[in-house]
This record gives sequence, C-alpha cells and structure tokens, in this order.
Amino acid sequence: MPRLDNTSFYLDSLTSHGETAKGVQWQSTQSQELRFKVLREILPEDLSELTLVDAGCGFGDLHRYLDRCNSLPGRYIGLDVMEPMVEAARRRTGCEIRVCNVLEDRLPHADYYLCSGAMNNLTREETWEFIRRCFAASRHGFIFNLLKGTDGPGSYNYQQPRDLHGLALELDAEPHLKEGYLSGDFTMGFLK
Repeated sequence: MPRLDNTSFYLDSLTSHGETAKGVQWQSTQSQELRFKVLREILPEDLSELTLVDAGCGFGDLHRYLDRCNSLPGRYIGLDVMEPMVEAARRRTGCEIRVCNVLEDRLPHADYYLCSGAMNNLTREETWEFIRRCFAASRHGFIFNLLKGTDGPGSYNYQQPRDLHGLALELDAEPHLKEGYLSGDFTMGFLK
C-alpha cells in the first residue's frame, strides 16, 4: 500500500499548481531539471537509436528537457497512473504515453528505464519492487532518483544508497551512484 493516496496527492497539486514542476510535487523547475541532468549523465551519449521508458512521466517534462538539450531518444514511452497527467504528457510531447501502474501492469520492453520522483511516496518494499520490475523490462538498465535519508512516519519514502547496493547485487546490476547535486537526493543507475 503506498504511503499516501496517489490520486488525491497529485490531483491536489495539479489543481493548485497546474502543469508545472510544483504540479508534480517538485519544489521548482530548476530542481526538477537538475535531477533530469543527472539522470542524463548516466545514459550513453547518443540516444538516437534507443528506446527510453519514463516510468512516472507526469506531464512529460523529462521528454521536453531532453528535447531542449538536443538529446531525444529514438523512441520515448511515458508511463503514469494518473489519467490527467497522461493526457497532458500526450499533448505536450506527441509521444506514446500509457496509463500504467508499474507495480501491477505489464511493462513495455525498452533499452533504458528512467524514473524521476515517482517512487518518493511508495513504501520501501514497493520501491524495491518498482526497481526490480523496471530493471527486468530494460535491456541495458534502470536509472532513477530517490530521497536520501532515514524513513520516518511522513508522506515520503527515504532510502540510503548503501542499501540499494545490496539490491544491485541481487539483480546482478552494476550500480552507478551520483550524489552531491542536491541536498537529500541521490541518483542511481542499475546497469546491465
């Protein structure tokens, strides 16, 4: 069971802030795009022949960021559980965007899976299952960011990079860790 109700959590944000970074619970566009930049650094330089799946794509902001950086993949697929976000992402990107629950639905195969923020309100167990499923559906790896810290009673899910190294070992993945770009945040790539 998620730490909170996704529907009300995101619909409240969408109603209050519209199709903005705050509408998907980021503090600012700058912090959202800094996270995208770090995700991008772990990917290969040339994405033109690759398929990327954005798990928890929100409004398609990662696609728009990659477009501005002249770094679009050959194919981009967005997945999100929230129909209003899926509709907005389709309109804003012109790409294939699917209503999909990563923890329950069949996932499309892709070269890489990416996730920025969509695991932040899951339980620890759900987060690890999300990682396992995205990694299994990828040919080359899964790259994601999480909040760094000790899990507590609040709405958000906190993880420690050292704990995820054990999961990488279980999955026979090569972990790539990036820290220090934002306080309380880290990015990890599980590569094959």
